[in-house]
Amino acid sequence: MTVRIGERGQVVIPKVIRDEAGLHAGDRVDFEFRDGDVVLLRAERVMRPLGGRYKGSEIDMAARLLEDRRREPR
Repeated sequence: MTVRIGERGQVVIPKVIRDEAGLHAGDRVDFEFRDGDVVLLRAERVMRPLGGRYKGSEIDMAARLLEDRRREPR
């Protein structure tokens, strides 16, 4: 599949490729230069630790949210 680079250096990733790669609006990607080719990679998803009154509660909070979700009427 061939696409054109826009005036500002932007490229649209075709929907077929986005769907197959599981990429969605807002996802982060990395670019690498390998053996003369430009390679697009999915960026690692990094969870930032919570701050303030929720500091240190990431695991417990996730468990509570999942439990609440299980109890919701369907």
